[in-house]
Amino acid sequence: MIPGAPAAPIAAERQARGKFHCAACGAETIWDPGAKALVCDYCGTAAPEHAAPSAAPAGTIREHDLDDALQSLPDTARGWNARSSSVRCQSCHAISVFEAEQAGRRCDFCGSAQLVPYQELQQSIRPESLLPLKVDETRVRDSLRSWYRGRWFAPSNLGDRALTDTVHGVYLPYWTFDAHADADWTALSGYHYYTTETYTDGNGRTQTRQVRHTRWVPSAGSLSHAFDDELVPGSKGVRADLLRRIEPFPTADLVPYHDGYLAGWTVERYQIDLVGAATESRRSMADQVRSMCAGEVPGDTHSNLQVSIRWSRQTFKHILVPVWLLTYDYGRRSYQVAVNGYTGAIAGDRPYSLTKIMLAVLAVVAFMAVVVWMGENWRFQR
Repeated sequence: MIPGAPAAPIAAERQARGKFHCAACGAETIWDPGAKALVCDYCGTAAPEHAAPSAAPAGTIREHDLDDALQSLPDTARGWNARSSSVRCQSCHAISVFEAEQAGRRCDFCGSAQLVPYQELQQSIRPESLLPLKVDETRVRDSLRSWYRGRWFAPSNLGDRALTDTVHGVYLPYWTFDAHADADWTALSGYHYYTTETYTDGNGRTQTRQVRHTRWVPSAGSLSHAFDDELVPGSKGVRADLLRRIEPFPTADLVPYHDGYLAGWTVERYQIDLVGAATESRRSMADQVRSMCAGEVPGDTHSNLQVSIRWSRQTFKHILVPVWLLTYDYGRRSYQVAVNGYTGAIAGDRPYSLTKIMLAVLAVVAFMAVVVWMGENWRFQR
């Protein structure tokens, strides 16, 4: 286990940030991924080019030293806008941070109105870069309809029942980790060879066969590998297996953090802190190094692989990535679908139609019965 600072509280937050007002009517603007600009949600006016996030002075996306951060992260790297209040959802237990005038809204993850005040124990680490939302809602809904149509044995009305106004975009927290691994390995390399064996079969006849043997010899080696932007999700509002299925999030396209990209969108605060994410990343990278070392062992097979890894140049970033989220009820169950807001990749759960499954089974049984009948009839005619 990697040592470190105390874990941050589990939270899903509406980021308390500065507002961007429309120059025409004064209403609040939101980031429009289709227009790639801040657009007024009331009158549709786009913000002047100089006011868009893309026109903001370019910053530097920094890699932070992991060892230093785990020992002591400065307070200047923590916290959002202080003019906010925190609430806890009594239904799904998510903790959200709202701007003062929005404190009466519903939970972004489950829709419940059962929100109670919550006092945070420690301010979170601020993200310094993000992937701007690129896939707009129209494209998401079209993609979801196609996705539903392509699901085998799905209920016929699934698209109509699931595609309601519950589709919403969120920015999810991720951690990225870089590291350089130097590994030494030892193993027993196995080389197969064959000998001819004579035996007597069940009829008393003498036969020969090839018998495989393995010769084991010691072997050793070393390798070096650089890991770049290994992703670890910091969210628990969206299941980890769904996020893995819509990855990757292309970190080469990250831009410096700017409030304008998040205007009008929900931001979840990380629920897996730096210590937990670093531990998960180290475990994943170590497994990859062991697999690489296994591939280096000569011979036809190997056993007793031992790997020693030295880590250096370990850095991290805290980033935000866009995801479209759809949570819906069908029957007595809830289902969740996630769409990568940058690449459009889709993954999710869906119900199955028992009627369609039974009809498919009956069709297979009927087909097999026809084949058997035709076979028997052909033999009878002969």
